[in-house]
Amino acid sequence: MPFDVQKLSVLAYANGFTLWHYRNDSDDRAAMLSAGYFDQSAHLLRRGDMLLARASDSFAILHVTANTGTAVTVAAIV
Repeated sequence: MPFDVQKLSVLAYANGFTLWHYRNDSDDRAAMLSAGYFDQSAHLLRRGDMLLARASDSFAILHVTANTGTAVTVAAIV
């Protein structure tokens, strides 16, 4: 399944940094790390934000490495 913004929520916010939670039991970790997966949330996510992501096959801590305003790039920390 594609990204679902309804499954994205803020856990904490301070000094321009946001810690997010995203849970999608239909998508695996590889899908969440694929190019373009989080693009629909470009208006929310900022470079430097982190996501605690629950996928169908695992859990990941993701770091937003870039946001052009339309394209979001994430990398797995764990």
